[in-house]
Amino acid sequence: MPSLHEKFFGCIAACHIGSAMGAAVEGWPYSRIEETYGTLADFQSYEHYGNGWKREPGTTEDGVERQKLIITAIIEKQDRVTAEDVRRIWLRDIKPESIGMVSEPFEAELLAIARSNIPARDIGKYCDYSGLVTFSRSCHPVALINAGCIPDAVADILEVGQLYQVANSRGLKWASAVGIAIAAATTPGASVDTVLDAVLSHTDPSVAAEIRRGLALADKCSDFRELRAAFDGIYSGAGIPYAQSYANEVVTKAFAVFKLVRGNPRDAVVAAVNFGRDTDCLAAVAGGISGALSGAADIPQHWIDQLDRATKLNPYTNSQRTLRETADGLYEAFRARLKRLEEYTAVMKNA
Repeated sequence: MPSLHEKFFGCIAACHIGSAMGAAVEGWPYSRIEETYGTLADFQSYEHYGNGWKREPGTTEDGVERQKLIITAIIEKQDRVTAEDVRRIWLRDIKPESIGMVSEPFEAELLAIARSNIPARDIGKYCDYSGLVTFSRSCHPVALINAGCIPDAVADILEVGQLYQVANSRGLKWASAVGIAIAAATTPGASVDTVLDAVLSHTDPSVAAEIRRGLALADKCSDFRELRAAFDGIYSGAGIPYAQSYANEVVTKAFAVFKLVRGNPRDAVVAAVNFGRDTDCLAAVAGGISGALSGAADIPQHWIDQLDRATKLNPYTNSQRTLRETADGLYEAFRARLKRLEEYTAVMKNA
């Protein structure tokens, strides 16, 4: 079994790798991916937003940039964070030149609101996309600082997520399911089945029902090609902004992939980036949950090395920490939090 330290690394590495690999084919139907690559299993250069920037293979995208700001807040605070804690990092670390390069257009609007005196938890009220996967695919570090504690992971996701989405929105309910999975995956003796049981037991009933339907499809499929075809009749939205990126679709598929590959992060990433539609978000969620359970032993080293190289070459990123530096920073923050809890318990248990 991987150590908790390695579960932190597996979660972050698989999330970021999946984001970078899936970004090159984001929005493609899976038939086009198969025609172009057969099975996509490595990084490709890509361009987003029509800005002419051809990214180094392994370059991450807006969801990871969103996540990096949360990670910085946790590392600096050495504890759980609030929406206000993360807002302070937004204002300090988001580079003006990154707007339109590594962030979605609506995030520029949220940043402008964040510069006002409005409470941080009210910022998400002004985002048009409350049902999107925006926070579900970025909430991993919030769950990791609450490793093993499902109630605290959910509470913090509902708090920090209000930077992007309105309180109690569908998007945050689905993000909570991701947080529950990661918190459960980091507990001693966790397995694919215990993680899924925790999600189905602790998440919103409507969310749990949709996830059960996706898991039932996974039970009938032997590989990701069968599974992606099985989902065709359920999710095929088009014609509206971000039609492929609603949290219920992406997170449900992620849990089905997680079950299909039995929590192997490499296999989760490969399956997700070949699924079509919102490939980068799907790989971030499926890979992150799988890495939190299984660690990074099965993640190819050349994926890790190339992603770190691309990060160092990225002039717009919110952080150039390596994957290992990022995961170690989060783990050290968790250990600091745990030490404070132990000291508190020692003082108060005989009060």
